[in-house]
Amino acid sequence: MSKKDVYRPNVAMIIMSHNYPQKKEIFIAQRNDLQGMWQFPQGGIDNGEEVKDALFRELEEEVGTRDAKIVGEFPEWISYDFPERIAQRMTPYKGQTQRYFLLKLGTNAKINLATEHPEFDDYKFVSVDEVLNSTAHFKKPVYETVVKYFIKEGLL
Repeated sequence: MSKKDVYRPNVAMIIMSHNYPQKKEIFIAQRNDLQGMWQFPQGGIDNGEEVKDALFRELEEEVGTRDAKIVGEFPEWISYDFPERIAQRMTPYKGQTQRYFLLKLGTNAKINLATEHPEFDDYKFVSVDEVLNSTAHFKKPVYETVVKYFIKEGLL
């Protein structure tokens, strides 16, 4: 299989504050290697790992908590290609294919970005419109598709 065919299996999460559904505050985090690059937490699925196990492992690895519950799930895998400068670092992958989940943080959830291998250095809660205006250009079509789906389902 050539690189042009290889997508890294990945989980991604739209995390709502514990005030959900009364307030629709969406968690986004700034990458520590790219200032000004805000995104939803996401991460690879290990070989043999169940998708939901990967989801909660990545939540803990990137956000520092497992205190969340699943509110919704995007019904299919959705993919994007890496820009060339990122693809060079992500050998052998051309991009990522993702399962998206909508999560609600628990009332007592503690966000801690200072994890063992931190990927983010800041976070904030924003509106749906702000999410779509803050994200990387190459992820924006996926974000728009997933957010529109959750809006249509009455979840955002």
